[in-house]
Amino acid sequence: MNIVKIVAILLIVAGVAGLVYGGFTYTKETHDVKLGPVEFSVEEKERINVPVWAGVASIVVGTVLLLARKR
Repeated sequence: MNIVKIVAILLIVAGVAGLVYGGFTYTKETHDVKLGPVEFSVEEKERINVPVWAGVASIVVGTVLLLARKR
């Protein structure tokens, strides 16, 4: 497998995942207050939405790369 084929497959998989899940969440930890040995931290959940057009574009680009390499 060459690198272009691997990238094309990864783009298609990422595009499908973006369309199916619509985004992803992650936890961000911030250190707000530090009083001597005591440290208070806050964990915030953040969500990043993946636009539909980005998922479709990723699938299209991956497909074009796969088809262009076969010729």
